[in-house]
Amino acid sequence: MSDLVATRSSLHAVAELLLAGPQYERSGTIRLRVTPGGFGTVAAPDARVEGAALRVGEQTIELRGSTVADAAEAAGLVPRPLHDVYADGCGLSVDHPLLVVASCAAEIAEAFRLGDEALAALAADAPRIIWPEHFDLGISVGEVNFGVSAGDDHLPVPYAYVGPWNAAELTGAFWNAPFGAARPVAELGGADGLLEFFREGQELS
Repeated sequence: MSDLVATRSSLHAVAELLLAGPQYERSGTIRLRVTPGGFGTVAAPDARVEGAALRVGEQTIELRGSTVADAAEAAGLVPRPLHDVYADGCGLSVDHPLLVVASCAAEIAEAFRLGDEALAALAADAPRIIWPEHFDLGISVGEVNFGVSAGDDHLPVPYAYVGPWNAAELTGAFWNAPFGAARPVAELGGADGLLEFFREGQELS
C-alpha cells in the first residue's frame, strides 16, 4: 500500500468516525467542510484535521502512530460509526492504526482546497460538502454532480469528477469513468484547470 493510499484511508476513518460520527450524534448532520489545511465539522463538536493533526478546541493530537481510539480519547471524542446512516464508508474500526504521512495529507488537503475554490466559481450558491461516506467534496447542479475525491478504487490519487445523473447514456472521449468523467487533480493545473474541466463537463452533460 502506498503512503498516499494509507494516508487517505486513515484520514477517511478520522473523517467518518471522529468528525462526522460525533457531529451526527450531537448535531444531526454528517456534512463536513473544507478548512485551512484540511477538513472539519460544520456543527458541534468543533473538530478538524489540519495537516497530519486532529484539532479540537485548544488541543492538537498528532494522528500518525496512534489508533482511531487513541486519538478519540486524547481529543475527548466518542467514535461513532455511521453504518445506520449509509451502507458504504471507510470500512475501518476504532483499532485501525493511523498511518498519516504529512506530505500525503497536504496533497489531499490541497486537492480539497482547489476543488472548493473551483466549485465556488462554478456555482456560488451550491453548498460545497465533504461527504464522509466516500470522502469527497461535491455539489450538485442541474442533475450533475461535480467534485473532488481524495481517491478511491477507481483512481488512487485525488481526482476531480463530473457525474451526470444519466452518465450511462453519455458517449464521447470526455466520459472516461463509469460515473461520468474523472481527471487527477495534479494534471489539471490548479483551480482554474479544475473549473475548466467542470465547465466542459457541464456543457457536455
